[in-house]
Amino acid sequence: MPSAETTPTGVHEPEPVRPTHEDEVAAAGSELIGGPIGRHALLGTSWWTPVRVVVLVAIGMFALGLVQKAPCYDSGWFFGASSQYTHACYSDIPHLYQGRGFADGLVPYFDKLPGDMDYLEYPVLTGVFMELAAWFTPGSGSIEHQEQWYWFVNAGLLMACAAVIVVCVSRTHVRRPWDGLLVALAPAFALTATINWDLLAVALTAAAMLMWSRGRSLAFGVLLGLATAAKFYPVLLLGPLLVLCWRAGKWREFGRALGGAAVAWLAVNLPVMVFAFDGWSKFYRFSQERPVDFGSLWLIWAQNSSSAPSTDTINLLAELLLVPCCAGIAALAFTAPRRPRFAQLVFLIVAAFIVTNKVYSPQYVLWLVPLAVLARPKWRDFLIWQACEVVYFLGIWMYLAYTTSGDAHKGLPTLGYQWAIVVHLLGTLYLCGVVVRDILMPERDPVRRSGEDDPSGGVLDGADDVFVLGPAARRRRLTDHYAGAQVEWGSRSATPPSGRSL
Repeated sequence: MPSAETTPTGVHEPEPVRPTHEDEVAAAGSELIGGPIGRHALLGTSWWTPVRVVVLVAIGMFALGLVQKAPCYDSGWFFGASSQYTHACYSDIPHLYQGRGFADGLVPYFDKLPGDMDYLEYPVLTGVFMELAAWFTPGSGSIEHQEQWYWFVNAGLLMACAAVIVVCVSRTHVRRPWDGLLVALAPAFALTATINWDLLAVALTAAAMLMWSRGRSLAFGVLLGLATAAKFYPVLLLGPLLVLCWRAGKWREFGRALGGAAVAWLAVNLPVMVFAFDGWSKFYRFSQERPVDFGSLWLIWAQNSSSAPSTDTINLLAELLLVPCCAGIAALAFTAPRRPRFAQLVFLIVAAFIVTNKVYSPQYVLWLVPLAVLARPKWRDFLIWQACEVVYFLGIWMYLAYTTSGDAHKGLPTLGYQWAIVVHLLGTLYLCGVVVRDILMPERDPVRRSGEDDPSGGVLDGADDVFVLGPAARRRRLTDHYAGAQVEWGSRSATPPSGRSL
């Protein structure tokens, strides 16, 4: 009996979207492997399903990212102040093996650390991940040998997270499994994957979005709560979900998601909170007390000011800038001609948090990569943004090489680094602008071209609006009295727009 993997596509699922037929860049790139797929190709009859291909490509790119770290693995992390920056292969992982007490067998959050950082400054689930990797790290040999092993063990675990991410992205939009290739081939994804432990939270967030797309609101909440226990940013997804469920009147599903997230987060955090409150709260205190740091627009201000702003001032200004961004996204959700897709609003809110934050570590791009693919699966725009992120990736390491090389001044001076920050900000804002345009003009949205509504929206997909504002409300009143044919997003009768370029 044939398995679901080898059964022809049309038996169980609608015909998948072929990226080489709708995306000019994908069509041009396919020439490297023989050109776009033909009309008579037998799809769904081979072991090489889209998801399997995407996973193998992701593992291959991840491996190339590990090779890029080879100069640091051999010596850069241990010898010379600036070689890990000139080779752009820095990672927090080996340095924190000893710096956060794992080499000495200290228990995160419970045992106080020597030095300036008294406790581990990461959320609890990330701390558990770090401790798990330490258990598999040999405790014999030199400290350099142990740190190499610790990075290698973490790299293996993070590779599994990367595979989970591409599988979830490929399956979230059922008719667009090849969109996972955007994640798998993202250069910034491969370059930053092993700088820190962010892929754990990214994988849990991607799995949560997959669950929501399948209508499993409680599972979504549980996974989102776990993701928030690993990193703060996933909690932001509840904001877009709130306004979308408000517009569609899906309060029960939102309540389940919120309840599941709260219970999962408490299940992870409460034991540590009760028995080691000082250690547990270090992440939140550190986030508040941390001064202006690399990659933020506030750093440009601080470096060009004779009187640098205080940390409290920056915290306040960042919050004052983020609040109107959130209000604007909510207003967009209520006034758009068609309810925005969940992934679109999630991308916008996380991007707003990144742009207004007082620090932008290079691995933070990992937060946005799967969200950008789900929000705007268009190769041209995605690659423009990725090019900007690669510029920033190189810029920060060259700047650190400059500041650590003494009188040699190897690398990028302050002004050059500030321009790298500007490039990163402009690239992110460009992609945000395109997503906003898609929301205001749904016919320009690659996902909605064929009349689909919100494949990642779960219960929101094809749902009627019950609360709208502004132009959307006026349009609804007009269409209530209009007897002619209407385009209904998500209906089978919807006619796709013309084949013009998006």
